[in-house]
Amino acid sequence: MMLLHIPEVLTAEELAHARMLLANAQWQDGRATAGPQAQEVKKNLQLPVQGDAARELATLVQTALTRSPLFMSAALPKVTMTPMFNCYQSGMTYGNHVDNAIRIDPLTRQYVRTDVSSTLFFSQPDEYEGGELVVEDTYGLHSVKLAAGDMIVYPSTSLHRVEPVRSGARIASFFWTQSMVRSDQQRAMLFNLDMAIIALRQRVGDNPEVVSLTAMYHNLLRMWGEI
Repeated sequence: MMLLHIPEVLTAEELAHARMLLANAQWQDGRATAGPQAQEVKKNLQLPVQGDAARELATLVQTALTRSPLFMSAALPKVTMTPMFNCYQSGMTYGNHVDNAIRIDPLTRQYVRTDVSSTLFFSQPDEYEGGELVVEDTYGLHSVKLAAGDMIVYPSTSLHRVEPVRSGARIASFFWTQSMVRSDQQRAMLFNLDMAIIALRQRVGDNPEVVSLTAMYHNLLRMWGEI
């Protein structure tokens, strides 16, 4: 299991523009996009995916993802679903659930296997009380509440929930990625190897050992990757 915090996915200008769009958005009941089990525990608002605001915001997020080396290394994306946007106001929550294994992109209608889940925050932590994303794994509970513009990435196989918001509004983008590497464990190994190679290259340059490790990374990706 790998839970990864990626800071400053959005620039200050992108964040300010996105918050303006979100402040003027027209929201709908979030249960409209939930499966039968999730509908029982989901209480939030979402932007209609076909609306102008949602489309502009989705493009903004997609552009930001392509320039994030941490996201690319951690998710190894084959397909990333169109980002969607939700809002939790006072009393709203989303109980324990696991995301559907297969989803249909709301715009492209493409089937996507949900390997990696991501939440990108648009509200600052002091703008709402409660609303923590809680992810459960074999090591316990991980409570997440990040700065606006920051993102958390975690395996879609994880049981997770959003704690009740007590006051204010928690606004975020959420989306799923089908990875070129299906296994959570293999993706985590490749990410750790990639980070080690980058750190070594910065310290010693492209010496023979770094070149050898880089070759190992790409051969493992060749062995495990699906395109």
